[in-house]
Amino acid sequence: MQYVYSPPASPSFVNKGLVGYDYGPLNQKDVEIIYVEAERGHDTFLISKRVVRIYYILSGSGYFTIANEKFAVSAGVLVEVPPKTEYCYSGKMKLIVFSTPRWSGGNDTFTKWNPDVVPWGNITCAADDRSWSAWLVGLRILGKSPLSAYLRLNQRLWNKLPAGATTPRWARSYGSFLHGLARLHGARIQDFRTQFFRNWPQLELIRRLAERSTKGDALKVAVLGCSTGAEAYSVAWAARSARPDLKIAMHAMDISDVAVEVAKRGTYSLVESQLFQLVTDAQFEELFDRDQDIVTVKPWIKEGIDWSVGDAAEQDVIDALGPQDIVVANNFLCHMDDSMAERCLRNVARLVSPNGYLFVSGIDLDLRTKVTQDLGLNPVQELLDEIHEGDQGARSGWPFHYAGVEPLDRSKKDWRIRYAAAFRRMSATGFDDYSNRQRNKTDMQSVMSET
Repeated sequence: MQYVYSPPASPSFVNKGLVGYDYGPLNQKDVEIIYVEAERGHDTFLISKRVVRIYYILSGSGYFTIANEKFAVSAGVLVEVPPKTEYCYSGKMKLIVFSTPRWSGGNDTFTKWNPDVVPWGNITCAADDRSWSAWLVGLRILGKSPLSAYLRLNQRLWNKLPAGATTPRWARSYGSFLHGLARLHGARIQDFRTQFFRNWPQLELIRRLAERSTKGDALKVAVLGCSTGAEAYSVAWAARSARPDLKIAMHAMDISDVAVEVAKRGTYSLVESQLFQLVTDAQFEELFDRDQDIVTVKPWIKEGIDWSVGDAAEQDVIDALGPQDIVVANNFLCHMDDSMAERCLRNVARLVSPNGYLFVSGIDLDLRTKVTQDLGLNPVQELLDEIHEGDQGARSGWPFHYAGVEPLDRSKKDWRIRYAAAFRRMSATGFDDYSNRQRNKTDMQSVMSET
């Protein structure tokens, strides 16, 4: 039996304003203990369904907001938060969190952003506060959300359907309706959980692009929303494996300073097994040096990666990076409301150099189609089907999670654009050249007509 537990070598979770290390699993199955380093605080307000959380402040200071009341805290203070109570905390602190029973999926409901951590803290969901949809999301009967109950009931029924029952057109249409409700209902939070080789077909396309580069060229690559580094290292591995002779200058950026610090170290614990679930044994040997339960990304993969903290929605951040041959912007736009996601995508697209490529998945498909058409980006057809279906986490989330991605449907007239996750910028003069944009739109319309 284990009696002594050392702190994990890599974080168990990373949010915008904090990083957490989960001890265990403990022998006491109904207890969870987590060490938290908060730079700014928890990014969202939340309500626990059944878990009692007790926070002990080791150092630093800040405040907890519990049931709309603020409580100042400092070293030595103990805070107990019961279930079914909205709360959040802010400040620069180190804390120990005791939870009983252990956290389980579906326990926490995220209600709104914490404005001390998230710049757009007044956004609570995709719906405008004055719209009928916001009224529907906020509707309560005897303290309960009928929309939430409706989605839960449909999810139970949907999951019991036999294989193939969700493929007919009527089922897809109803699934789209349910997904629309889920997008209204789900509180948007940035999720820093990630995996190596999360979308293998997308990495394969990046590998092919690197392979086709002219010998001696330098390839400039930007990975935005890099989280704790798994995607950036996966992209670097794919490109360098294809062309060891190719000079690759990679810039990896995330809004979370704690996530970037973890990514920069490139050291992970095998206890966090979900990070490596999609990596084969042979690939694991290529990627990592191992010391017992700790793995470190090999130097030849880490070489040339510049890490920084920044907001991809800010124009000056994009200006500082400069033109890139490949821009990867995956799985963070879906956690923004639509207006913020559109603004951010338009900003990110400015990074793509003429004849460069933009990879963008994990975003509402209607929004991506609208923006890429408007900017005159040409959808890449190579490996289109495989890339769309390649992220099983996003696919399995549809239709009941706001970040879920619908199955590919070739009956849609615009399917060649709608389901493309890679785009090429053909214009040599930039997005302000109206004639080039119009010509590219015409090219895309011809693509749409090829069915």
